[in-house]
Amino acid sequence: MSAEPVASTQSHLRQRQMDLVKKWAGHIPAYLILGLWSLFTLFAILWVMLSSLKTTRELFADVWALPGKLHFENYVKALFAADLELYFLNSLAVVLTSVVVILILAAPAAYILSRKKFKGSNLVTLLFIAGIGIPLPLLFIPLFQIMTGLKINNTLFGLGVLFVALSLPFTVYMLTSFFGSLPVELEEAAIIDGASDFQVFFRVMLPLGLPGLITAAIFNFIGLWNEYQLALVFLNNPKQSTLSLGLYSLSNGMEYTGDWTGLLAGVVIVMVPTIILYVILSERMISGITMGAVKS
Repeated sequence: MSAEPVASTQSHLRQRQMDLVKKWAGHIPAYLILGLWSLFTLFAILWVMLSSLKTTRELFADVWALPGKLHFENYVKALFAADLELYFLNSLAVVLTSVVVILILAAPAAYILSRKKFKGSNLVTLLFIAGIGIPLPLLFIPLFQIMTGLKINNTLFGLGVLFVALSLPFTVYMLTSFFGSLPVELEEAAIIDGASDFQVFFRVMLPLGLPGLITAAIFNFIGLWNEYQLALVFLNNPKQSTLSLGLYSLSNGMEYTGDWTGLLAGVVIVMVPTIILYVILSERMISGITMGAVKS
């Protein structure tokens, strides 16, 4: 073997190594910031969880020390003494129902807007996009009048209607981009096999779009679970309060009793559902949706 091909190969390998080094070096700042933020978030969550298992005396004696004895009575106190169990069930019912209805309405609309071009389709898409940018406080007065006229104000049903209506623009826009990225070949193959539009959507596109639906469900669940403004404005009955309102009432009460560990226990109760949801569904959310579906 002559020296020239060997030298050319070595030079090519060195060039590829340099390109890889430059590529990864450009990502170092982003990875560093993301890593530091992740560590800070994880540290804050662990500190809240551990502190919620202390007594208030232990917490103020040394905020960084591990709890000597686990005081689970803080959670019992937060749940039952402050009626958080009622607020938890209210939030769970209204948020889960709202997320399901949002997906049922948004998925067909997003599929039509991404696949079917009709007169005014671009205008409809722009209207959904415009709906995302409307500041929520501007809607309080007209929404309050509408809710009062429909006699659904101060009810969990009315709050659920607001959740669905105000979450649809973002969800439709998100799923429109998602369905638009799915391979057209799969849809065309189903049509050639004699499938109707409904069959194509329900049997082909909807299963392929499941990761997108899960992503939309996670975003909506987290946003609605932590929602505070709408619940504060449109709910006045304590028995209809959501968990965000209950946590605010708990924090006000703890200011006078000084039971800060009970407040931290309430914070953990609020965090647990979203953490569990993400842990269960995160893999499906970030997985490839059409890997190997279309072969060249």
